[in-house]
Amino acid sequence: MEYLVNSTDGLAAAAQWLLQQKPDAKIFLFNGAMGAGKTTFIKAICEVLNVEDSTSSPTFSIVNEYAAADGPVYHFDFYRLKDEQEAYDLGYEEYFYSGAYCFIEWPEKIPNLLPDDAVNIEIEIIDTQSRKIKIK
Repeated sequence: MEYLVNSTDGLAAAAQWLLQQKPDAKIFLFNGAMGAGKTTFIKAICEVLNVEDSTSSPTFSIVNEYAAADGPVYHFDFYRLKDEQEAYDLGYEEYFYSGAYCFIEWPEKIPNLLPDDAVNIEIEIIDTQSRKIKIK
């Protein structure tokens, strides 16, 4: 399944589409090149989920927790991880198996720790404004 976004104005609709396509999913893996818009898309999804907090990339903190009406939302950025042990030290299991939404950037850093039911999202750069979002 694919969704084409021609500008950041289209991200809210793309976020709605994603959540409608996978209504029971809670763990989403975001793949794409640096600058593809992973964090920006996650911000749009958080807006659709009525996250009350300001969202930002957790590059240095590795995980951010946001408050939403239906419970917490966790946003991970594993780009800076050196190995999977750091995810163990973080207590990743408590987050991944909490039943809360988990949005994971750079999941390829922890391939052996990802739940089997996680939804793979690929963001492909088309041009400076356009992105192709694929559910794999």
